[in-house]
Amino acid sequence: MKNLTEESIRPAKLMEKQKIYALVDIGRMLSRYEEFVFVKCPACNKDKHKYKFTKNGMKYVECEDCKTFYVNPRPTSDVLDWFYKSSPNYAYWSDFVFTATEKTRRERIFTPRVENLLELCAKYKIKTDSLLEIGSGFGTFCSEVKSRNIFNRIVAVEPTPELAEKCREKGLEVIEETIEKIKFNDDLFDVVVSFEVIEHLFEPSYFVKTAAELLNPGGILMLTCPNGMGFDIETLGILSDTVDHEHLNYFNPKSLAILMENYDLEVLEVFTPGVLDADLVRNKVLSGKLDISNQPFLQKILVNEWDSLGVIFQDFLITHGLSSNMWIVARKI
Repeated sequence: MKNLTEESIRPAKLMEKQKIYALVDIGRMLSRYEEFVFVKCPACNKDKHKYKFTKNGMKYVECEDCKTFYVNPRPTSDVLDWFYKSSPNYAYWSDFVFTATEKTRRERIFTPRVENLLELCAKYKIKTDSLLEIGSGFGTFCSEVKSRNIFNRIVAVEPTPELAEKCREKGLEVIEETIEKIKFNDDLFDVVVSFEVIEHLFEPSYFVKTAAELLNPGGILMLTCPNGMGFDIETLGILSDTVDHEHLNYFNPKSLAILMENYDLEVLEVFTPGVLDADLVRNKVLSGKLDISNQPFLQKILVNEWDSLGVIFQDFLITHGLSSNMWIVARKI
């Protein structure tokens, strides 16, 4: 994934129009602000926090104990269900951005994800009979897994109508509903995966509890989400595009592990393989949105000697758990 860039998965010419739909969605979200509720820390459930910043009309606070930062107050599950099922922004992503970039995303994001999953299953001797993906989006991951002919059953959970239809077009078994509302009866899975979903949720603890309950004993849960203590997010702060109206929770490696362990999940690995941090921050500098003229170290890496130092710096972030994309793998005890 070394050649992955922001432009290759979010082309500027498409993202200009996407900004309009995002603004519409922000307005829709804020139209129900009176229904927002206050919550405790989504990771450690403590109630001591400090104000961090306000963006798009939403207030962010940071837990004083585990350093997770999160939207508080936040939209309820009912508001979020309404929001995503009629989101013009998500419809645009489905019809234009994902469609235009699917080949690149499959080659540079989803194929490596599948290979990582299969390596983890082999490493920890996990059965590969059944797999559930929560928040399947465009269906690329499930279709790539299906092409390997390893799992006998693959189920895609996707509540957004336009994206659920894209999954069906790929021949996938689809459940078009939020995980909180699905009745699985006695179905259990060897592997449950979820990519960039938990940060969107009103109650991440319920999500993890439900995912754990859907696992066979010894099965694994694999999640990815933003690392709130990663380079991109910590450096850009309010300027980070990752900090948007949809993302309510910003865990870090320590706090996400705490959440997993609360539900009889043994954390096997936590790592930050993201490759876009330096590119994302560099783009903000080049666009004039971030001034680093008084930070000669960053100026050297991100601008003056980018060609020779950019990849080396990103590798450093990955190796030391400082990338803003985080993975966690946990086994049901």
